[in-house]
Amino acid sequence: MLKKYLVIGTLLGSLLYSSQLDGKKVFETYCWGCHHQTAMAFGPPFSEIASKRSYEEIQAYIIDPESMYKAFGYKRTVMTKLKTTKAEREAVAKYILSYKGK
Repeated sequence: MLKKYLVIGTLLGSLLYSSQLDGKKVFETYCWGCHHQTAMAFGPPFSEIASKRSYEEIQAYIIDPESMYKAFGYKRTVMTKLKTTKAEREAVAKYILSYKGK
């Protein structure tokens, strides 16, 4: 009986681990063309974004850049609307915020 629970626990742990997305991989897939972690590229570096934006604001900007740039008082945005999942947005927002203070 104990062996059965250990197998089930191991399987559940593996599923939970594999379901967590790596923010760096999401960044490399969607963001690398315009953003770099700590250097200015076409868009601001993550270190700058992390110092100004919250977890929720980062995700909202990814979902709808046009409405968010207006809310932030910018005159324009060149960020395109990305087709990302909620899990991808959460992972990349956490990754971006890991650069706060760098």
